[in-house]
Amino acid sequence: MRMTNSSSVSEFLLLAFADTRELQLLHFALFLGIYLAALLGNGFILIAIACDHHLHTPMYFFLLNLALLDTGSISTTVPKATANSLWDTRAISYEGCAAQVLFFLFFFGAEFYLLTIMAYDRYVAICKPLHYGSLLSSRVCAQMAAAAWGSGFLNAVLHTANTFSLPFCQGNALDQFFCEIPQILKLSC
Repeated sequence: MRMTNSSSVSEFLLLAFADTRELQLLHFALFLGIYLAALLGNGFILIAIACDHHLHTPMYFFLLNLALLDTGSISTTVPKATANSLWDTRAISYEGCAAQVLFFLFFFGAEFYLLTIMAYDRYVAICKPLHYGSLLSSRVCAQMAAAAWGSGFLNAVLHTANTFSLPFCQGNALDQFFCEIPQILKLSC
């Protein structure tokens, strides 16, 4: 017999940063500033690598991918947290929480895989410099980057589907300012 999610949870309540309105607005301003600085920094990296043909090497190709993943990862949780601080709310819909978990796991998982690939790139550059061009051709770099993105996505889909197939019977209040699996699992039966 197939078990379906029998929970009546239609939204989750996220942890508020502060109880007073002044502190909520301070958190809003602080997180907005950090978010915009991260977007600006990653944007500069993307533009510099895309515009300068001297930077079209494997190391900078992976750095470009890392900047894209970092932009996505910070854009997964921070906008909702800043909006909640600004509008004095705590709610996130069930679907919004599932999407946040999916993208959070995707971007951070792919980032970890990409950092491993970048470590391999530096290993080859230092330990096997004469074979660097043959071991890390543009085709191989593109395949490794695609594998990092694909592995991150597969991991995220499997974990998200597994987590949100559980029934929830412990309420709907998460002890975190964004949706994450350990906090969601505490609410499951």
